[in-house]
Amino acid sequence: MTSMADESVCIQTSSELVPVTPSWFGEVVLLTAHLRKHGVLTKINERVRFARRRFGRYDVIDFLAVLFGYAISGERTLEAFYQQLQSFDAPFMALFERDWLPSRSTLSRFLAVLTEEPVESLRTLFLNDLLARPLTPNAASRDRLCKRHDQFTGKRPTRALFSLLPLGVSFL
Repeated sequence: MTSMADESVCIQTSSELVPVTPSWFGEVVLLTAHLRKHGVLTKINERVRFARRRFGRYDVIDFLAVLFGYAISGERTLEAFYQQLQSFDAPFMALFERDWLPSRSTLSRFLAVLTEEPVESLRTLFLNDLLARPLTPNAASRDRLCKRHDQFTGKRPTRALFSLLPLGVSFL
């Protein structure tokens, strides 16, 4: 019988608990790399203003980082999201070029006083980014839960893409 074992590989086990990277963390890495590549993170920092320039030590991007992560994670509650993120808060925030993860209570206070202006600034920024690089269906892939997702690339938006926009919004 032949063995394909490599003697240079050494597997060790321990009874100590070691945190496991959340399954969705890689998706956040891809998102932030894309946003950074296209200058969106910089634009958010430069253009999206809140009535209070800073919220303690936090800027708008700190709260957006949490909301992006929460949306991607698929967790049912912020509490569950924060529990999964507990051991990875510094690397998570580093993806957004930030130092500190806002606490749940700070996020709650921020959202309670959030006005329409920064929301509209974000909406405009993302819409302009979308229109700068219009999308067309190209292929399909599956996510970590085996759900099918169409991939969009190319130059021209299609009716299918516009069907995803809120009612009453039209660019054709």
